This record gives sequence, C-alpha cells and structure tokens, in this order.
Amino acid sequence: MTSFAISGVFSAAATPLNADLSPDHGLLARHCQRLLDEGCHGVALLGTTGEANSFSLGERKAMLESVVKAGVSADKLMPGTGVAAIPETIELTRHALSIGIDKVVMLPPFYYKGVSDDGLFDAYSRILEGVADDRLQVVLYHIPQVSGIALSVELVGRLIQAFPKTVVGIKESKGDFANMQALVKAYPGFAVFPGADPLMLPLLREGGAGCITATSNLIADSLRTVFDNHASPAEAAKVETAQARINAWRNLSNSYAQIPTIKAMVGLKHGEKAWQRLRPPLVSLSDGDVAALGPQLEQLP
Repeated sequence: MTSFAISGVFSAAATPLNADLSPDHGLLARHCQRLLDEGCHGVALLGTTGEANSFSLGERKAMLESVVKAGVSADKLMPGTGVAAIPETIELTRHALSIGIDKVVMLPPFYYKGVSDDGLFDAYSRILEGVADDRLQVVLYHIPQVSGIALSVELVGRLIQAFPKTVVGIKESKGDFANMQALVKAYPGFAVFPGADPLMLPLLREGGAGCITATSNLIADSLRTVFDNHASPAEAAKVETAQARINAWRNLSNSYAQIPTIKAMVGLKHGEKAWQRLRPPLVSLSDGDVAALGPQLEQLP
C-alpha cells in the first residue's frame, strides 16, 4: 500500500458568520471539532467553500488562532494560505506555522491569467524559500474554473523535484478524473485528493490519498467508512451503501449554488441559523429555497 505524507478525509469547511458578517469564531471551532468527531482526519479551513478570499489576512489569522485556542488540535488543521500576493502568502503560511499548523493548501497567485509554468514555478519557489521552514507540508490547489490558473502535471513534477519534502500533495478540484489518474501514475507517493466527494472511491482504487471536499461538512462519517474499507472485499456492501449516501447528499448540495446550499444544509441539519449567511459577492439562498431544502434533506439516506 502506498504511503503518503498526508492522507485521509479532510473537510473543506464552511465558515459561519455573525449577523454583521464577521466570522463566528465559537461556532467555527465547534464545527471543526464536530467534523473530527464525525470521522474527518483533518479540517481544511479557509478554502473555496470557506469563502477564504472574502476575508482579510487579519481575519484569517484570528480564525485560526481562535480554533486552536478553543482546543482543536493544530495538527488536524490544513488551512488555505495562498493569495494573490506572494509576500502575503508567505505571511499567512508563517503565521500558521507559528501556532503549530504545519499543513496548508496553497493556491497559486491567481490574478494574472495566461501565465507560464515557469512563472508559476518561480512563484511557488519564492513562497517556499521565503517561508523557509522544514516543518511545512504543502498541498497544491488546482481549481482553474475559479482561480483561472491551471497547474499542469509537468509543473507539479518540477515542484516535487525541487521541494520533495514540502510539496507533498494536490487538491484536484477541476473534477478531471483523467488528470487525477495522470498525477497518481506520474508521481507515486504524491498525495492526490479529489475535491468532489463521489470521486474519492474511484481515485482510492487508482492510488489516491483521500479527499478534501465540501459535502464532508455534512456526511463525514460515510466518507470515512469508504476511506477505511474501500480495499476490503468483505466490506464491499458497507462501502456501496456509504457511497450511495455520499452521492445523494452531494447531488442535493449541487441542486442550487453550491456554497450557499452547503451552508444552508449544515444549518438545517444542526439547527444553526448562522450558516445561512454569506459574504458578498456570494448570496444566501432565499427563504423559499431553504424551506424547500428541509423536506429534501429529511428524505436523504
């Protein structure tokens, strides 16, 4: 069995907001612990689902500090630290390390489009050399439909070669299974995580490392069941049942705009209204849509 520096089920955690749209630190910490209790190996805070790029550097730092202070183990956290400006990515990454967090998910600088692999390699190199900390483990973040920046298989290989103990994985959120397969085949021992829940099982069978997904905010237990039992023929029925549940919850979360829907579903599941708030430019689901979600949620396995 392939050994990875990082593997398992990680939740792309949503961020609860107060009425003034500031982060709700207390509920965020409780949600992180809840996700771990439900089966996640770790929590990937401040990603796309977490609305990271709607928060300032100071807000991001305060969120991480509050979660750790509340008792969530720093070694279970894997926040996003990649922003458009290289010095700020270095600052956020160093801050995470300063409070004991040694795993991060890192977007490339994403404002300028059409940049070359050489430019992206230089950007990541300057960031990692600027952080200069042997503890750091980086999961690259490939989500070109949002960032506008693609990380080619060749670029990933260059980064692995240059920083073999630091660049240890990639979150592949384009949803391109062939690209995931190519990464797994090209770089044995490099952790490839799909960003779509239904793809974890097929990629595990190809040599994937787990997942970093949004629906794990809701069904971490089923994802953990699949992760733990996918290689056991004796547990095939259990895995099939869990996978069917994963697919059903994911399909409902995609029935409206995904991020507000995930947040509304978390709120309905736990009776917490803070989840229905989003920061502009994202827009919350209408009261009617939330009301319609309730009965659908109750019918899910």
